[in-house]
Amino acid sequence: MNKKPTPDTPLDLRRRQLLKFAGASAAVGSLGLKAGLANAAEGPGKTDSATDRGDVLDVVIIGAGLTAARDLQQAGCRSFVVLEARDRVGGRTLNHDLGSGYVSEAGGQWIGPGQTAVADLARELEVGTFPTYYEGSTVILGGDGRVEIDLKGTFGTDETLAAKLSELSRDVPCGAPWKSSKVAELDKLSAGDWLSRQAIKPEDRAGWNASFLLTCGVAPAKMGFLHFLSMINSANCEYMQLDSIKDSAQGTRFVGGSQILCIKMAQQLGDRLRLSCPVRQVSDWDREVVRLQTDQGEIRARRVIMAIHPALCHQLRFDPPLPEGRAALQRAWPAHSPARKTSMVYSRPFWREKGLNGHVIQAGGPVIWAYDNSPPGGEIGVINAFVTNAMVSSDLKEAQRVLAQIYARALGDEALKPVSYREHDWGQADPWTLTCVSPIPPGFWSTHGEALRPPCGNLFWSGTETADIWAGYMDGAVRSGHQSALQVLNALRRA
Repeated sequence: MNKKPTPDTPLDLRRRQLLKFAGASAAVGSLGLKAGLANAAEGPGKTDSATDRGDVLDVVIIGAGLTAARDLQQAGCRSFVVLEARDRVGGRTLNHDLGSGYVSEAGGQWIGPGQTAVADLARELEVGTFPTYYEGSTVILGGDGRVEIDLKGTFGTDETLAAKLSELSRDVPCGAPWKSSKVAELDKLSAGDWLSRQAIKPEDRAGWNASFLLTCGVAPAKMGFLHFLSMINSANCEYMQLDSIKDSAQGTRFVGGSQILCIKMAQQLGDRLRLSCPVRQVSDWDREVVRLQTDQGEIRARRVIMAIHPALCHQLRFDPPLPEGRAALQRAWPAHSPARKTSMVYSRPFWREKGLNGHVIQAGGPVIWAYDNSPPGGEIGVINAFVTNAMVSSDLKEAQRVLAQIYARALGDEALKPVSYREHDWGQADPWTLTCVSPIPPGFWSTHGEALRPPCGNLFWSGTETADIWAGYMDGAVRSGHQSALQVLNALRRA
């Protein structure tokens, strides 16, 4: 039997015992939690049909909390339900069906070094991975000019400047940037403020602007410098690991598209998942039983995991009102950073035969970045792109024509004959996707950081924005799911 740690127990041993307990609590077959929850499940109203009878569930998960739901299920909890407002699972991941078994991702799609939580999940779900294609030259378009250059799996970032950012990020903890020893100095600045002091050449500044649009969803002037450094801190304090392709956060893709992870988890949940079930009001969160008003009726639960975007939380009604610190964070969270992602499909990746990698950067044009998004074996050719909404028509045929002409200029006339075209505008897709990324502005973390994670009564905050590492990425979403499930299981155990 393990000994209970005492104040005299060496610190390292106590830490190991604590970590061992925390890991065991979340694992499948965790005896104490599993037994307690199983006993609760055998009591009145603790069956899969509890919500249909108006009984009280142990846990309700609001939003895209499939990882948390999976952990609850594996820990032996039977008394829970997931309420998804959309008519599908996946949140900010979505696959375009290209036919013949091929897909192209319309949302988040990559993982990289250090993103072990999502990589482990993929292995458990038997989802394979493969490297993003970058072999060959990238084409850069500007005005009437066209240049081919082999960037060796990077975006051509200035290495000296990247090294400065990497060093500064060491003082900004990714999980709590507001606790940085330099918070007063750094949180006053936008990333644009810092870049303006670096004597960057105008032609290089265009590249930095494009990089920020892709990574952060906004121009550098609107991105808080403290938050940007916290993102680099997640990437092992290496800017190039955050903002490259080779050996970076954009380095690896999932076989079958990123949404396949959520689809597989949803299949395991069965009728514990309810689609098209938005929650409108959360009442009595400070009491023993929380009441949720949904489009499918009232549901009651002892604990609630809020796995939705902070700005979307602000659109729910809370009775009583949330503590002012948490409510202020939700009001101030950036709620709109639109992103439009396109997929042009060809019969084969013809650009590879020319020594090109399919990557296109257009200075001053509608294509922020285009890249080879073909399936693992290159059976068909797919060029995905992030485009500027204001410069590309919302008419699909016209958008296809304009982008095909740009690709023809960059990759060759074969680009004028696509097989099909898909796109997804996340700003217009549905009312549940307010933004794809969170461009945190200057001053935000100094003011609101402390309110990000602490539970409010029986409400536990989850979602990628709350992750200790890789917040805003798929890996952050998985990590936050594990954490919130563990919090709730331990809260139920104590109760």
